[in-house]
Amino acid sequence: MTNALGLRPLTARSVVLSTLLGMHPPRLRTRHLVRVGELFGIAEGTVRVALSRMVAAGDLAQVDGHYQLTERLLGRQRRQDESRSPRTRPWDGTWEIAVVTADRRPAADRAALRQAMSELRLAEIREGAWLRPANLARPRPEIVARQCAFLTGRPEQDPVTLAGALWDLTGWADTARALRAALDEADAMAERFTVAAAVLRHLLADPLLPRELLPGDWPGPGLRAHYERFESGFRDLLTAHILGS
Repeated sequence: MTNALGLRPLTARSVVLSTLLGMHPPRLRTRHLVRVGELFGIAEGTVRVALSRMVAAGDLAQVDGHYQLTERLLGRQRRQDESRSPRTRPWDGTWEIAVVTADRRPAADRAALRQAMSELRLAEIREGAWLRPANLARPRPEIVARQCAFLTGRPEQDPVTLAGALWDLTGWADTARALRAALDEADAMAERFTVAAAVLRHLLADPLLPRELLPGDWPGPGLRAHYERFESGFRDLLTAHILGS
């Protein structure tokens, strides 16, 4: 069950998925994924069943004796990587504004647009109108270009107040600090792995605002640094225990 920190039970599927999402390229042989499971006390048969189910669900593909992420999850990996090392640009005070211009959109298109806007880290100020500070460098998917017109402007109201109204900065920061503390306090690898996965999910929700619009004690950079230290240690463990086998 998901709790207040976004922690989820450690399962064979979550271990396989999190491991591959952290790898470049995201592919491993079956025996290596089995050994990943061993690190967390997951039986070989349980890992193999999870792999079969993930292939059937379209999460993984078998190629040349390896299991690798499918295109849908490669998109998730790209977003995850972006949340860890965001591509920002100097901010001159302008905001990007997206206004829906398409008429009579099917429900699937509306849902796809909402998902794309979330991934672009735009906030909806009212139905059909989205905006954010223009400090991020990232491509816009075709579903967005097809349904929206983009403009650039500056708010007449205080931009700090506007940002605080569009994003729950206090809530995000409180959770970030709690996750950082949990990562520090976790002793067992399974517990640290579970907390680290929650950190990645939380970073995906970081609005990545310019420094000028954030509280002075914004915990985003510190949380990223903590996660990178965990990732480096886990990668070394994989190399020694799995890839070196």
